[in-house]
Amino acid sequence: MTPDYLSSGSGTSSSAVVVQSFRPQPQRARGTTLLVLRLSGYRTNRGPGPNVALEVRDMNPEVTPELESPGPDDSDEMAGQHSADERSAEEDDLREGLAGLARLSTNRLGLEDLLTRVATFAVKAIPGADGAGLTLLEDDRSNTIVATATFVSEIDDIQYSLGQGPCITAVREGQTVMSGSLGSDPRWRRFGGAVARLGVHSALSLPLVTLDGVVGAMNVYAHDKHVFDDRAAELGEIFAVPAAIAVQNAQVLAQTQRLAAQLQSALETRGVIDRAVGIMMSRTGGTEDEAMARLRTLSQNERRKLVVVARHIIDEAVRRAQARHRSD
Repeated sequence: MTPDYLSSGSGTSSSAVVVQSFRPQPQRARGTTLLVLRLSGYRTNRGPGPNVALEVRDMNPEVTPELESPGPDDSDEMAGQHSADERSAEEDDLREGLAGLARLSTNRLGLEDLLTRVATFAVKAIPGADGAGLTLLEDDRSNTIVATATFVSEIDDIQYSLGQGPCITAVREGQTVMSGSLGSDPRWRRFGGAVARLGVHSALSLPLVTLDGVVGAMNVYAHDKHVFDDRAAELGEIFAVPAAIAVQNAQVLAQTQRLAAQLQSALETRGVIDRAVGIMMSRTGGTEDEAMARLRTLSQNERRKLVVVARHIIDEAVRRAQARHRSD
């Protein structure tokens, strides 16, 4: 039976594991094999990132092998390389998110669809994000709120119903707001406790700022604690600059479309009322003002909108004309 001996080097960020096999056979007296497996691991927001190095050496069986402990320079070098790789991956994700923003077409997407796409790109661009929401502030109507996941909608519902939370603070202060433990954050005790019970503990809220001021906020969430750090905030703020412009452009287009629709509806309504006034003038021989006053009186007495009463008068006149035409 071949005895094996296992030992490990010391160190918190790196360790060497050595397996030495001795086979006391005459024909194998020349030497044995020393197998060195060096492991180093570093934990980040994206999870552990191990590096593995394997080394095989021929050893003299009469000499006791010396176990080489990993030097601090090797560990630092590997840690630096891992950090550089991670930063490169994060920057690639950011570039991909920014490219997605650049491809958005405001004239092909509805407002909510476009905002949802922006929030989706934010999840890609900000490391550690599990979901995101976006709130667009509206002056003439209720705010538009979208989310990339159901749990984000639940969080925002809690936030706005309580009137407290990172998004509200970010919009009010115009500053990035970050929390790594919502359940124990003293800034929003009621909100934090309710959200923690949903299993969401980290938040990063970024105001969407343009030359006209804050137009909304982007809210990014993660289930684990302390997911977002200064690096995540930095990448989020870079992403938020073009995101704010895209959101504002979409808002302006949506407002213009609503205004155009309102004007079109007003023109159509006015045309219906004018035709009804003309019919009443032909019946009574009165003036336009008299016919208009009569139409308003009918609207008030019947408790119906003016345009509804006007359409009824037109429809009635058409039916009478058709009946006379058939009788002729």
